[in-house]
Amino acid sequence: MSPQQRLSDAKNESGKRQRATLRQELPLLVWMVLVWGALWQDFAPGNLVFGLLLSLIVVNLFQLPPVILSGRFNVLRAFTFTVAFLWDVVRASFEVMYLAVFRGPKTKSAVVAVSLRTESDLLVTAVGHALTLVPGSFVVEVDRRSSTLYLHVLNIKDQTGVEKARADVLDLEARLIRMMGSKDELAALNAESNDAAMGTEGTP
Repeated sequence: MSPQQRLSDAKNESGKRQRATLRQELPLLVWMVLVWGALWQDFAPGNLVFGLLLSLIVVNLFQLPPVILSGRFNVLRAFTFTVAFLWDVVRASFEVMYLAVFRGPKTKSAVVAVSLRTESDLLVTAVGHALTLVPGSFVVEVDRRSSTLYLHVLNIKDQTGVEKARADVLDLEARLIRMMGSKDELAALNAESNDAAMGTEGTP
């Protein structure tokens, strides 16, 4: 059964959304608490508990749709994703510092649209939050229907820079799919990688 069908089943005959269970809401709550701690750069127990209380209020007030899990999670991929993400943060921090000190107002920026592979709300949200936490870029809008992110990116000079920014976003998405994407998404990603490798080998 597809995620869309499962979401449809979450509605009763009158068309009203049924109350999500704690098990369905738990991944969303955990993610919101982690994002809260990251935004405040404070993972102290008191701050996380306050973030949890706010998350519970938001989830119950706005009746957000339940998070549909893929059913798989790769611990090794999670470790490599974390290391790569931390490296991205450190590298981008130095790049932004350099631009602020030596380039200043001469630095050009652009809003870049990136169409993601996934249709999962969880993965789209994870990609958006990860990008926003990396200095030099942040998500300004999300088109949920087409899984398209619109990002404001620093230091974009030409079309080559735009394509590089898109490639970086898709690479981050690929790492998340390998970590916790569905089996179908992983298979499609592996097929895409194999096709790219064959195309590279066939290029003279």
